Amino acid sequence: MVSFIVFKSTNQQKSNKQKIMKVLIATDKPFAKVAVDGIRKVVEGAGHELALLEKYTEKKQLLEAVADANAIIIRSDIIDADVLEAAKALKIVVRAGAGYDNVELDAATKAGVCVMNTPGQNANAVAELALGMMVYAFRNFYNGTSGAELLGKKIGIHAYGNVGRNVARIAKGFGMEVYAFDAFVPAEAMQKEGIIPVNTADELYTTCQIVSLHIPATAETKNSINFNLLNKMPKGALLVNTARKEVINEDDLVKIFEARPDFKYVSDVEPSNSLALKEKFAERYFATPKKMGAQTSEANINAGLAAAQQIVDFFATGNEKFRVNK
Repeated sequence: MVSFIVFKSTNQQKSNKQKIMKVLIATDKPFAKVAVDGIRKVVEGAGHELALLEKYTEKKQLLEAVADANAIIIRSDIIDADVLEAAKALKIVVRAGAGYDNVELDAATKAGVCVMNTPGQNANAVAELALGMMVYAFRNFYNGTSGAELLGKKIGIHAYGNVGRNVARIAKGFGMEVYAFDAFVPAEAMQKEGIIPVNTADELYTTCQIVSLHIPATAETKNSINFNLLNKMPKGALLVNTARKEVINEDDLVKIFEARPDFKYVSDVEPSNSLALKEKFAERYFATPKKMGAQTSEANINAGLAAAQQIVDFFATGNEKFRVNK
């Protein structure tokens, strides 16, 4: 059942200098009620109005809802050129989460709309899932056979951002030896956190039995995780992907499974060829049926509240700290 509710602000102390804005939460997969209540408190506390569109089933419903919205908070909802065209009063879109490939950035820029994400709010949730999947894979997917431990294993963090840092933190708690590669993070910064930096992706994959993947899907990274890179990994290799499926060369994934009986792959993003992988390599492959890295009640609340606060700050001061479009 679709719900579309508008909450009027009761803040009578709002400055006349700041216009009341309409903030729309548009989520086909709703936030938890406690998150919505928190968002409402932030938005209305700043003197703005809150509108809520949940569980919508047709794009037409979204187009109608955005018509007079000044700001939109979304999760995995698609904000494309059609939506931006319909939202004549729109100034800002905030994706409650780290990824933002569900928003057409160029179209938003053309429409004069600021697009933000909420980096770091889901990081611990994703990191905990990554480590849980490592344990699952090393214990042979709990099939009753003798597995292996993470203690003392070399783990490589491919992209040392918010999620990567949290994976490293938890991995150190397991007693793992943590390496990382990120061309945009100084080696000194990693070393201060007890991480061993490497200079190239090749060096990371050659060194580490386990690699935890956190790179975004860009023109440079799509299909970049290929046979040549994976084949450099030591015996008993495990690749953990809580990033994006597009960064994996899926033909080469099949090739490495066939060439390396010791290779395992676990992913929070189901590959396009998942069915074939399950049929051929069930004892070495696992993927969640839908992306669930950020699906915890804590992450749900954190990302929603961060999105609301960023919108309030944007209207109050013009703060664009987390802007992702030019």
